[in-house]
Amino acid sequence: MECWFDDSCILDIEYFLKTLSSIKAKGVRPVLVGSIIANYASKWLPDLSCVEKLKYQKDHSHEAAPESVTASWMKKKFFVETLIGILPPEKDSIPCNLLLRLLRTANLVVTEPAYPAELEKRISWQLDEASLKDLMIPAFSHTCGTLLDVELVLRLVKRFMGLNEAIKSGAAVVKVAKLVDCYLAEAALDANLTLTSFLALADALPIHARATDDGLYRAVDTYLKAHPDTTKQERKVLCRLIDSRKLSPEASLHAAQNERLPVRAVIQVLFSENDKINHWSGSFSGSRSPNTSLEPAVRCLSKREVSAHQTEIRKLREDVTRLQGLCNAMQVQMEKLTDKKKGVFGWRKLGTSVLRPSSASEKNMDDVNRERDVVMGRRTPMEMKTRLVQYKTPPKRRQSLS
Repeated sequence: MECWFDDSCILDIEYFLKTLSSIKAKGVRPVLVGSIIANYASKWLPDLSCVEKLKYQKDHSHEAAPESVTASWMKKKFFVETLIGILPPEKDSIPCNLLLRLLRTANLVVTEPAYPAELEKRISWQLDEASLKDLMIPAFSHTCGTLLDVELVLRLVKRFMGLNEAIKSGAAVVKVAKLVDCYLAEAALDANLTLTSFLALADALPIHARATDDGLYRAVDTYLKAHPDTTKQERKVLCRLIDSRKLSPEASLHAAQNERLPVRAVIQVLFSENDKINHWSGSFSGSRSPNTSLEPAVRCLSKREVSAHQTEIRKLREDVTRLQGLCNAMQVQMEKLTDKKKGVFGWRKLGTSVLRPSSASEKNMDDVNRERDVVMGRRTPMEMKTRLVQYKTPPKRRQSLS
């Protein structure tokens, strides 16, 4: 079947449509019809297969005269609209990446709105099969300030999430979530990307779609790097997207040392890592569930492996404790700065300390008095009287028998 594609007369779209109609009349499966269209489009349509297009132009450079820009643009537009009109209606008949390249070309040549809408509907059916490279469609509209068409990807994701549960599976949702996080990390490099667009695309997926938030954290960190003028409140809104419990140890360590994150977000990451360490240490301490018959058989760890795990856990605890101390010190400094802003002399706090000592100071004074009493041998009046009586009436001596 490959031989008839190489014939130069197949370049005529009219002849291709007649040939395709005769193939469909023979009852060929839709998947095979889709592969024929995909092969034809990748050979003769520009921007779909640049290698094949350049090869054809090199081989036939002496046969074809150069076309004007307007004629080439009109021919490309007619070609794309014709291909979209003959696509099989079945879901998996055309690869998703080819549909994305068709959509890119359709937006470039500004086809009728019905054709991109049809492509967007078909792409949303199989968005989990798309690649990041083909999803990065430029924004050809002059009114859009970003380099990438983020609104287009947002429409695709929302349409995908609106599909029936029988069409989309849990694995497909997880793949789309990874794809969206990678796309956000690339789109965040654009300084013209607004916070509203970033949040809208990140919130288009449910929480359970992300098994881990490492990709989302990378996208947020990239956005903060490319937008250094982001306010403190906007940083807090961005960090609310990330679930610190779903970060890997590497991402948590990076977040704990990230100066672009708010202090509250760093503290949440530290607390989450502390909980994980406590859970791991509990699992290594030898505790077992009451019903051990239902537990799967696992390999017993050697003493050396257990010791290595415990050493690693101890180091992680020390790191977390050190970071918590740094965060507490930062909070104390922030509180001092806040108190200085309230007043120059701090009259209220000064008056309170002079008139009434704090409970901590009272407790310290009681401890000091108690220790002094013990050292000096202080006794109550009754105890002193008893000691005097015992001193005046010494015990009688036993008379000798001699």
